[in-house]
Amino acid sequence: MAVRGGALGHFGDARRAAIGNTLVERVVETGSLVIRKLGGTRAREIAIHRFLSAPSVTCGEMVETLAHCTAVACKGRRIVAVQDTTEINFAGREERRRGLGPAGDGVSAGFFLHPVIAIDSETEAVLGLIDAKIWTRSDGFDPTPARERALEDKESVRWLEGASHAADRLTDAASVVVVADREGDIYAGFARRPASIEMIVRAAQDRVLDDGRRLFAAPEAWPELVRSEVRVAPSRTGIAARVATVALRAGTVTICRPRHGGDVGGPAHLTLTMVEAREVDWNGEGTPLLWRLLTTIETIDADGAAEIVRLYRLRWRIEEVFRSLKSDGLRLEETQMQDAGRLFKLALIGLAAATRTVQLVDARDGSDRPATDVIDPGLLPAADAIAPTLEGKTPRQKNPHPPRSLAWLAWIIARLGGWNCYYKPPGPKTMRAGWATFASMATGFIIAAQSNP
Repeated sequence: MAVRGGALGHFGDARRAAIGNTLVERVVETGSLVIRKLGGTRAREIAIHRFLSAPSVTCGEMVETLAHCTAVACKGRRIVAVQDTTEINFAGREERRRGLGPAGDGVSAGFFLHPVIAIDSETEAVLGLIDAKIWTRSDGFDPTPARERALEDKESVRWLEGASHAADRLTDAASVVVVADREGDIYAGFARRPASIEMIVRAAQDRVLDDGRRLFAAPEAWPELVRSEVRVAPSRTGIAARVATVALRAGTVTICRPRHGGDVGGPAHLTLTMVEAREVDWNGEGTPLLWRLLTTIETIDADGAAEIVRLYRLRWRIEEVFRSLKSDGLRLEETQMQDAGRLFKLALIGLAAATRTVQLVDARDGSDRPATDVIDPGLLPAADAIAPTLEGKTPRQKNPHPPRSLAWLAWIIARLGGWNCYYKPPGPKTMRAGWATFASMATGFIIAAQSNP
């Protein structure tokens, strides 16, 4: 079934392509990455293991295929490309896994996943995966100090690669802003920025500027532009979201090329816009918000500063994907898969499914975005045919949304999942079950249409 974000690749064989497509849908439906649950029968379990073990099934093709689907959805839109890294740590579990090096603690087996997710800057909707890098560390110790290593030899090169791939793959987007929540090798990131994109990076180090001032002290000389409300997403399960009132200041700063490492051939200085968002009237809950944002977007007025903060805030959407992939959702860190090669492939399948789950939860709230943000145009006739069969006689049992909108499709999926149009809105389990039913029905519709042209 050709579903936006569901197609994984061809892998040189139509049967493997079909298994890959089905796997993503099964993960979404079951909410699990356990092969036994995904298979359902012993024969299908064996088929999944063979799929993950096949040399022709590569992480590279999965990423390319998923990114292509996302690029189609991004055409003509203003896109925020958010990148971040998450760690899969097997501490406290069976750690004898072939091919895995140490995780971030230097002891437990684990690996790292660095995706780039496309978000519509106007609707704040997750559109899909643009890029992903997955790796594990070597057991060997490299005595070379980090600042003396070539940039290409550092793990931090992934941030540059993520920005570069976003620029290459989103050429049809109206605009692209790459957002990151860290600043290792920040100079190289800005110096090597593709001309077709803008960047926003949260500063973490108090650098010396070219005029001798300190970066973090620079906003003290700038006037307060405006006070604005910012929704602070929960940092973890059990922590409620809150709204913070922040004072915004903005100005220009010039950072210097590092003396060690970095881009020795880059310009000696880079002039950037800095926006500071500092929480005022903090009520004592959590940690007071303080964002120091460096960006290539040239603006120092109130509206421009507020827009920079709004775009940066959208990075909370990638945190939702991570939670859906890990402990709050698919529980990737609890998988029993032992081999690193197969584990990496399973992780990418889980990432695709986690992204889809976030999209489905978004859709249930209603949106006039096109249904083709989630399904390919070829499936719309199937949805058109299914929709009337789900409507009842009362107004509450009619689909109230514009035909072929995402909200219209979400209503169909919710009904297929057992929602009765009354009481509370459909939950994630209902949406997952409905999606599985829709996938089966749409596939049958396509087969019937091809058999009776």
